Amino acid sequence: MNGSPGIAIFDLDYTLLEGDSEAMWCQFLYNRLVVDRHFVLRIEDYYRDYDAGKLDIHEYEAFLLQPISEYPLPQMLQLRKDYLGEISQAIRPRMIRRLNWFRSLGYHLLLITAANSFLAEPIAQQLGFSNVICTQVQRVDGRYTTKLAGLPVFQAGKVTHLDAWLTLHNLTLEKSWGFSDSHNDIPLLERVQNPVAVTPDPHLRDHALEKGWKIILR
Repeated sequence: MNGSPGIAIFDLDYTLLEGDSEAMWCQFLYNRLVVDRHFVLRIEDYYRDYDAGKLDIHEYEAFLLQPISEYPLPQMLQLRKDYLGEISQAIRPRMIRRLNWFRSLGYHLLLITAANSFLAEPIAQQLGFSNVICTQVQRVDGRYTTKLAGLPVFQAGKVTHLDAWLTLHNLTLEKSWGFSDSHNDIPLLERVQNPVAVTPDPHLRDHALEKGWKIILR
């Protein structure tokens, strides 16, 4: 472990944030008149699929990424900068205090999220993470496309990416902690030594209660 007490792994949406980063991005674009109401309603349909555990993440991200791929990149980058300023209000202070506590103890901190790299990477930087695993967006000639590059960081895919990251950094999950809100992250939470359900959805809450995992409600 190179002298570190362990690894603290954090999900992003509804864990470190009071909301979903991609859903908030869609609402932000709607408020800025970049997308219409139909776009927002279609995203809401995808989130119902997510809650039901049947989301097609490739189809969802292809739809979500349309504005980023179609509008001039400088315009999207400026919009993203403005969005990051607004999303700071959605950061959960209690979870940031917990994050900083792990940082003060010398833990390796890892943000792992299904959110796409266009949004997740700058949010991770804003939160002070030097390690982030997120769903990568394919880029061609510097422009973002509507396609994903590699395996999405979603459900069991999070575990696959985590294992690769551990191997790359010569680390193990000894003394590890994991924080998430979603039943989609049960495969990941099953891997860490100290799983924590943060404002969990009903499925994760029931699973956490059955397993005796710690639950944080706010």
